[in-house]
Amino acid sequence: MAQIRQFVMPDVGEGLLEADIVAWQVAVGDKVTDGQVIVEVETAKAVVELPCPFDGVVAELLAAEGDTVPVGSPIIRVAVEGEAPAAEAPAAPAEPAAAAAGSKAGDDNPGAGREAVLVGYGVRATSAHRRPRNKPAGPSSSPAPGRPASPAAAPAALPVRTPVPPVPPPSGSVLVLAKPPVRKLAKDLGVDLASLVPTGPNGVVTRDDVHAAAAGLTLATAPSAGGAAMVGDVSFAGGERRVPVKGVRKATAQAMVASAFTAPHVTEWVQVDVTRTVKLVAKLRALPEFAEVKVSPLLLVAKALLGAVRRNPDVNASWDEANQEIVYKEQVNLGIAAATPRGLIVPNIKDAGGLGLVGLARALGDLTATARAGKTQPAELSGGTITITNVGVFGIDGGTPILNPGEAAILAVGAIRDMPWVHKGKVKPRKVTTLALSFDHRLVDGELGSKVLADTASALEFPERLIAWG
Repeated sequence: MAQIRQFVMPDVGEGLLEADIVAWQVAVGDKVTDGQVIVEVETAKAVVELPCPFDGVVAELLAAEGDTVPVGSPIIRVAVEGEAPAAEAPAAPAEPAAAAAGSKAGDDNPGAGREAVLVGYGVRATSAHRRPRNKPAGPSSSPAPGRPASPAAAPAALPVRTPVPPVPPPSGSVLVLAKPPVRKLAKDLGVDLASLVPTGPNGVVTRDDVHAAAAGLTLATAPSAGGAAMVGDVSFAGGERRVPVKGVRKATAQAMVASAFTAPHVTEWVQVDVTRTVKLVAKLRALPEFAEVKVSPLLLVAKALLGAVRRNPDVNASWDEANQEIVYKEQVNLGIAAATPRGLIVPNIKDAGGLGLVGLARALGDLTATARAGKTQPAELSGGTITITNVGVFGIDGGTPILNPGEAAILAVGAIRDMPWVHKGKVKPRKVTTLALSFDHRLVDGELGSKVLADTASALEFPERLIAWG
């Protein structure tokens, strides 16, 4: 006889309190196996795939796509064959959270209705709640969390969603080019991708294309005289589009506010002749060792900053407010700010200072590809010690970057431009960029910050110094 077991939202980061359901990979009645990915969730740090912890048949989905679910609340029920029937009925929504909270004290009794977290420090004690959603009229396709269900009746529960497996387009149809986040957005807004005129490179549909189409559709049917229309979580009224702040973007906003108003920021600038660095990049690209990795000026900027940190190790530190201590780090975990469809994230390369140039190039390439695919994991976003933000890719000359929380410094790299420059006593066109270093003045004084910036600039002006510094 089958037993109904439920899987709760685990702490997939480090002390995170909630996550958003992005996409279910299973539906009611599907068979699942231990380790099979059943759902994608978005935390305040990244999008994470959750595996099922047991074999069985999906009996009920307890949260719909788009719902915000607290850590410790049940999200799915599975009928597990070959196990003794449960002695008690399934717990109410508040009970899993309370049981998970008790698990912090070491209660590992499986009969207590507890599901172990995957990683992190445990779950919070809270009752389940759902973020309000606008849904079309008609019977709900998602069962309410905590609804009693007997083991025998569970498999016959109303289906929540029937996923449509990807199939090749039929003959004569148009293949729409769009990234997965854009497809998800179009689905949420009820926009047919095939009906859009793509404006992205190589005929790729962009987020702006989807938003424009959604605005046109909803505003055309929106009530007059200041009325509002809703599509999913997005509201349209009076020529405005309002989107709830959640997930990565919400976490970024909170972190930036905390950083700006906690750490006393100081920013210094320097313009650098990087003509030799640009020439070295071209030479490295021709070497067989770099045939399978991307070589860009950012690679040498990263190497130059790592060299500056090696020469001035006290900048690789953090401020411990609780203990009123400065914590000096032995390992340099180099963060690279990356703009993604879900917002700005800063994954980091662990022990970047211990990598050679080829290894650093490979790590940068992997980091960038993972971030663009939306697959960056929480572990890759924690533990950073110093960061680079490359605003030059947007044609910007410089700025005053805000510190990544917990770090002492961040380097902004501007666009490389042809500029008149005094070189060997004559004014000549040279490749010039602007570097801006922001640092926490509680633990980095003007002398240390200036040395780090000057050493970074020196290594980019004369890249042979990178060899001398090791």
